[in-house]
Amino acid sequence: MGRTSKATKKFQSKHLKHTLEHRKDMKKHQQKIKGRRGNKSAEEKERNALTRDEQKLKRSAKEEVFKDMSVEEYFEKETELPKETKKSKAARKSKASEAGSDDEAESSEEEDMASSMAALSKNDPEFYKYLQENDKGLLDFGASNPLDAINDDDDDEDEEKKVAADSDAEEAETQKVELTMKLVREWKKELREKPTLKTMRNVAVAFKGAVNLNNDDHEDESKYAITEEKAFQELMFVALKDLPAAVQKMVPYKINKDARTLPSNKNVSKISSIVKAHCASLLILLNDITNTETAALVLHSANQLMPYIISYRRILKEIIKSVVEIWATSREVETQIATFAFLHNASKEFKKAMLETVLKATYSTFVKNSRKTNMRTMPLINFQKNSAAELFAIDEMLSYQVGFEYIRQLAIHLRNTINATTKKTSKSNPAEAYKIVYNWQFCHSLDFWSRVLSFSCNPEKEQGHASPLRELIFPLVQVTIGATRLIPTAQFFPLRFYLIRSLMRLSQNTGVYIPIFPILSEILSSTAFTKVPKKKENLEAFDFDHNIKCTQAYLGTRVYQEGLAAQFVDILGEFFSLHCKSVSFPELATPAVIILRRYVKNSKNIKFNKQLSNVIEKIQQNSKFIEDKRAEIDFSPSNKTEVNRFLNEISWEKTPLGAYVVVQREVKDEKAKLLRESLEEEDREKEEAKAKQEQQDSDEEDAESDVEMSD
Repeated sequence: MGRTSKATKKFQSKHLKHTLEHRKDMKKHQQKIKGRRGNKSAEEKERNALTRDEQKLKRSAKEEVFKDMSVEEYFEKETELPKETKKSKAARKSKASEAGSDDEAESSEEEDMASSMAALSKNDPEFYKYLQENDKGLLDFGASNPLDAINDDDDDEDEEKKVAADSDAEEAETQKVELTMKLVREWKKELREKPTLKTMRNVAVAFKGAVNLNNDDHEDESKYAITEEKAFQELMFVALKDLPAAVQKMVPYKINKDARTLPSNKNVSKISSIVKAHCASLLILLNDITNTETAALVLHSANQLMPYIISYRRILKEIIKSVVEIWATSREVETQIATFAFLHNASKEFKKAMLETVLKATYSTFVKNSRKTNMRTMPLINFQKNSAAELFAIDEMLSYQVGFEYIRQLAIHLRNTINATTKKTSKSNPAEAYKIVYNWQFCHSLDFWSRVLSFSCNPEKEQGHASPLRELIFPLVQVTIGATRLIPTAQFFPLRFYLIRSLMRLSQNTGVYIPIFPILSEILSSTAFTKVPKKKENLEAFDFDHNIKCTQAYLGTRVYQEGLAAQFVDILGEFFSLHCKSVSFPELATPAVIILRRYVKNSKNIKFNKQLSNVIEKIQQNSKFIEDKRAEIDFSPSNKTEVNRFLNEISWEKTPLGAYVVVQREVKDEKAKLLRESLEEEDREKEEAKAKQEQQDSDEEDAESDVEMSD
């Protein structure tokens, strides 16, 4: 063989593969073209040729068979069967052997057994004789098929027996155990003396059936049938009191850094599975709480089991959600206190596991339930604000993160509203954009955060260590002031007053000065004061404490104008009373006194002018009082320590302005008390009328039933 040239090697390495693939593609392409033109490929031609050859062979065979005679003559002749060859004999024998393999096996077994018994009689005659005397059936063997002894009747009987057995088993499973007082007391004794997993599981199962007694979906699933009312009540106490105690007895917890922790024990997983199933029943009971006693009992039981529940995140969230819902909706003060105590204690003990969940759940539930605000719901909303503010004080660093997120959301809502109302080409309706901010939920949110910061950033509580929440004071004040000035019309002056009071609370408790007087003085230039009011004597006094928007019927009326004047004077006195002991009070009050005197001079509202003059006089008296005390000091304004200690020995109520504000508060509280009593009397009358109507309806039904029976 000759030597391969370099050109050939180069072609093989670089172009051979591509050339072969190209030839294959070309060949396929040529075949397709031939197929389109009606030409046939070589394979098809070969296939057709083979088909024609087969047809010729068939015709030739037919011609050979019937060449010398006709078909009729062929069938008239006697046909000779072909002789059996050796191969056919072997095939037939193999088929016969397959068909009769079972019989042959049985016969061979018989022969083997017979020969064995014959050998046994010769080799060991004594043992053979023993078998004949004691168990002759062993020697009387023969061909036996266990299926031969079974007939159709036996099959039917066996099936009937099986069905009966299954039905008995189902009845045994569905048959419920009657829950008696005796059984519950036995469980109670076992749980107190020597608790076992079985007893605890039985109590948990029975408790589940008890709480689902009114639920049709779970009624058939219960293992126990509850018929006695006393047994039901006793079971409740056993499940809520004795079961947690038994769990703690079997797997006692340890106290590590004021928190209960579980040891690494085998029984922990078994106990936790029972507690996990028991928590589902506690959740059902929490959602159906109707009185304070039940709420306190269930919450105490849940608190006892908290170390065993804390690892189940989903169940823990459901429990928190249910408790927070009771906290936000209950009308009973005792129930509110019980739920708050549970949330506060559990969050303080298990900070990492549940505090963040509790804070977010309380805030979101509070905001959701504050949509409807009136004189009846305001006390409940205020309780939620104050109690939730204490929850946020548990961990101020975590509260800062949560508070920053929610205050930022409020700021974004305000910014979007301002952009929507100022831009002409806005996707949202500019006339409706303000409703995102001007609603009770937004206002309550701002007021809530002012309470949170007031509670945590109090200088007396901080004791020299600034709270992380102080960083949120400035953004909250900016958002609140922006909300008050969004729509500066008389219709939304109630909202402005509400938010100003929120800012005054924040300033009073945190010691941060907030310029409130400019926001308040803008009201004086409104048409609500400058225009002559309408006379509508049939209108009641407008309720500024429970409304953030004035209705169209009150706008421009004398009643609304008088209400605005009273609110202005009240807030003016409250604001300056916050700084009535400050060494710089005269400098703070001087610009306000000048503005107010100028307004009184030009105003024609005699009643309002008299009220303003009274407040101005008290402010000036307080300025004189501070100036007299300031003349006795010997330190400069740069000495902040002494400035902060100025008039610490004097109570703010002893100042001229403070004494005036105290009297005004007493008058206001007396009016609110009378209004609240009249409202309670109205509610009582409605309840009595409702009860009377129900009694009347029941009497009419009884009378109708008596008439039907007599007929």
